[in-house]
Amino acid sequence: MNFTRVSLGRRLCALMVDWLMCYAIITASVGGLGSMSSLDGFAVLALFFFEVFALVSMTGASAGQRIVGISVIRFNDGGAPRIGQVFIRTLLLCLVVTAVTFDENGRGLHERLSGTVLTKRGKINA
Repeated sequence: MNFTRVSLGRRLCALMVDWLMCYAIITASVGGLGSMSSLDGFAVLALFFFEVFALVSMTGASAGQRIVGISVIRFNDGGAPRIGQVFIRTLLLCLVVTAVTFDENGRGLHERLSGTVLTKRGKINA
């Protein structure tokens, strides 16, 4: 399978958009920054997990990934990721350490273990 690699900058930008969107929703729902408790961080993480899992499962890209023009595909054949792959990928992504370790294909540990890869939208060469 031949695919266009996604730069670390593009990955981080998509991740930041998703995280900040979830952070803003939780912050607004608890009454602002001054009202945030230490447990609200878990709410942000839970919303982040749900947002990424749901959108990647249904559309192949989270909101942040869609904004920066990347999507998640299966590494072996370029098809849409299966729900189990999306679950593993998202769960491992939430464990930040796995998201910053890359192999020779530019894939993070969460991608290797879930059998997926990020690619630029519309740039899959079979």
